[in-house]
Amino acid sequence: MKTDIKELIKKQNLVIAGPCSVETNGQLLRTAFELKETGKVDILRAGIWKPRTNPGHFEGIGTKGLAWLLDVKKQTGLPTAVEVATAKHVEDALSFETDVLWIGARTSVNPFSVQEIAEALKGTDTTVLIKNPVNADLKLWIGAIERLQKVGINSIGLIHRGFTSYGSTEYRNEPIWQIPIEMKRLFPDIPLICDPSHICGKRDTLLSVAQKSIDLAYNGLMIESHYDPSIALTDKEQQVSTIELVNLLNSIKWKNSSSNEDNFKLNLEKLRLEIDTIDQKILSLLSDRMKIAKNIGEIKKQNNVTVLQSNRWNDILESTINKAKNLNLNDEFVKSYMEAIHIESIRIQNVVE
Repeated sequence: MKTDIKELIKKQNLVIAGPCSVETNGQLLRTAFELKETGKVDILRAGIWKPRTNPGHFEGIGTKGLAWLLDVKKQTGLPTAVEVATAKHVEDALSFETDVLWIGARTSVNPFSVQEIAEALKGTDTTVLIKNPVNADLKLWIGAIERLQKVGINSIGLIHRGFTSYGSTEYRNEPIWQIPIEMKRLFPDIPLICDPSHICGKRDTLLSVAQKSIDLAYNGLMIESHYDPSIALTDKEQQVSTIELVNLLNSIKWKNSSSNEDNFKLNLEKLRLEIDTIDQKILSLLSDRMKIAKNIGEIKKQNNVTVLQSNRWNDILESTINKAKNLNLNDEFVKSYMEAIHIESIRIQNVVE
């Protein structure tokens, strides 16, 4: 029976796995059969064209790999997914019955490229996954969705693979979780998948990132897997063997999106009502604070004094963070919260007539 791809990508705890790059027919076959035998993989992913940062590295096997992928699909029954970056990629992938296309982070950052792909998809009934742009830009990600929807593509999923950052961090690509969380809020009906392979860039942190995404109600995972990562031609440090993949998936504490237990519902509703009450008090206090900020702005204007008082702001920030520590509040959270309040206070003082 033919797999319903549109329903499949909506599956909770979806697993997409496969090699970073298709290297040889034998490598693809061996990896695919091993993944199939686990009984845990829903879709086989494979890189056909590889956008490399520097020229001269392996840039993918190219179109001939699509024929291998089609043969593997027929032999294993696994639906297939490949990355596309041009209209020609789309045309070639669909001609070899590829089930799912994904738009990579280096492509989703460019509206011209996304539009080219969208035009190539017009009139098809293809399922498309969109990776977050390399830049931490919410609007670019939203724009990619809109471009596909305008040409009639309605089976869409999102892949969170992290964002490029400057300097040394523990991640290959910073997750910046608030961006995919906001996308989930804006598009609750579009599946959200985590790609811990590209966020981490190494195997030893895959589980923690994968678990966090599941805790945040992501629909599933995309993980790079090779029958022998040590000989992989691309990204060998972040790929896992089939055994490692199974161990990782077995180690995850998979969560339900909700529960029908009466005690769960009653306790959750009680606590949510308490939060609603506190939020209302916070809003009222913020309103009072901004009224005082406006009065301060009027006094400054009357006395020809600058709105920004850096020393005063530094004292407030330092004092607030010290107090927050005693209340077991996270320093970065409190700093971000206070900076937002400060920016709004400055805005209000600047518009004092």
